[in-house]
Amino acid sequence: MKSAWLKVALVFCVFLMAAGCGKDKEIAKGPMPQEFSATMASTSAGQTITSKIYMKPGKFRADSEMAGSSTIVRQDLNKAWTIMTSQKTYMEMEGVSDIQHQTISETVKGEVSRKELGRETVAGHSAIKYELTTKADGKVVILHQWWATDINFPVKTAADDGSWVMEYRDINIGSQPDSLFDIPSGYQKLSIPGLPGGMKIGIPGEGKK
Repeated sequence: MKSAWLKVALVFCVFLMAAGCGKDKEIAKGPMPQEFSATMASTSAGQTITSKIYMKPGKFRADSEMAGSSTIVRQDLNKAWTIMTSQKTYMEMEGVSDIQHQTISETVKGEVSRKELGRETVAGHSAIKYELTTKADGKVVILHQWWATDINFPVKTAADDGSWVMEYRDINIGSQPDSLFDIPSGYQKLSIPGLPGGMKIGIPGEGKK
């Protein structure tokens, strides 16, 4: 069960790095979209992992077909859930109120500078390519970011050395159903003592409250 939460952490890290990227206020035509769905493709070490993601203010969801699970972050409830579809069970972690705020910030955490490198088309969107310089824990990291000017959104982010790439595909901007961000009816909560954040995970027979 602990490995499932490592996958949750990985999803959060990738999403925070890619969706939290900033915009150049001079070329931005409006605010970043607050509600959308998309396919998120993350490539590293020659392997690509895709997830279907959904976003609205205070709420985030990522569905992983490979893992057979979904991750839901609810800032409004200060909780995150991992839902195992085949077992009809879910795990719960509290203390996640900061996650959603970071994903919609206008600059990358630790961003020092950015410069425009040109324009390219990514996933059907005309985008400005930037080189971003960031600094964290005394280390300087160079990223490339492709900012789609038609939807005001970072459609692609990559390490300068090409070691990883994160791209949004099939972006659909618009209202997302609230039901996507709730635990399905009939699922059981599991519980493992000693895990951080008051984490609880579903024992058969312990119903959803």
